[in-house]
Amino acid sequence: MQTLDKIADLRRDLDTARGQGLRIGLVPTMGFFHEGHVSLIEAAVHDCDFVVTTIFVNPLQFSVGEDLDAYPRDAEGDAALAAGAGCDLLFVPLPGEMYPSGSESVLTSVSLGPLAETMEGRSRPTHFAGVATVVTKLFFLIGECSAYFGEKDYQQLAVIRQMARDLSAPVNVVGCPVIREPDGLAMSTRNVYLSVEERDVAPVLNRALSHGAVMISDGERDAERVRTAMAALIDEAPVGTLDYVEVADPGTLEHQSVCSGESRLFGAVQFGRARLIDNISASDVSGDDDFTRKEVTAGNER
Repeated sequence: MQTLDKIADLRRDLDTARGQGLRIGLVPTMGFFHEGHVSLIEAAVHDCDFVVTTIFVNPLQFSVGEDLDAYPRDAEGDAALAAGAGCDLLFVPLPGEMYPSGSESVLTSVSLGPLAETMEGRSRPTHFAGVATVVTKLFFLIGECSAYFGEKDYQQLAVIRQMARDLSAPVNVVGCPVIREPDGLAMSTRNVYLSVEERDVAPVLNRALSHGAVMISDGERDAERVRTAMAALIDEAPVGTLDYVEVADPGTLEHQSVCSGESRLFGAVQFGRARLIDNISASDVSGDDDFTRKEVTAGNER
């Protein structure tokens, strides 16, 4: 695996790969890899001939007071994991390489529309504009490729898919499944911020979403009742502050009044320094899944 930090060198190597007829895969990340990141690289390696993984902690997607300076970093560990997963080229630019005029002076932006205005967009109003800027730059730099994103950030995935379609980017945006800890907690870089007590409680977010999925599977069609039940389970936890729970259309992300097995359930909870998000499909829990029902019941009793 080669590691580069200059755009000109990246383009040179991509030109060489394309000249050899290789299919390009792109895995954009902010580093501090866990098994979720590795799964994205492995998916790209499976589908493509030449895989580029990028590591860039993008200042544009952090609001004032968020954890830009403290965001976890592990350059050596990331390089080892990327190489082990089969990555061909690791691109690790400095902010000045990505934003030559400075990240405070980026004047060009992408108007994202309704997909970016709900849930995370409501809680973090500048976040998706920053994501869209850096991903658009990467799509321009990499060119025709398949790009791999995790479904843990489902709203981000939807925004990027819409952006790629609307701007006719020569990019096939591929969503990959959420990778979870054995207790159901979605793997996230920010999990490292959790205290011992917070880590013990954090799976309540997934249990709440699973509870909502069980309700829908059992025939509940009033989405507000599902939201209320999910929020109540989280509010009962000894630590953690609920930001939102949502039942939404999986394509448009529109707030639903009437839900179905096609609905998507979302949640965000603040655990101390760690703001955790998660989502599942209502169809992730089958109507006759007694084991899941027992787990949800146990979660409600704790």
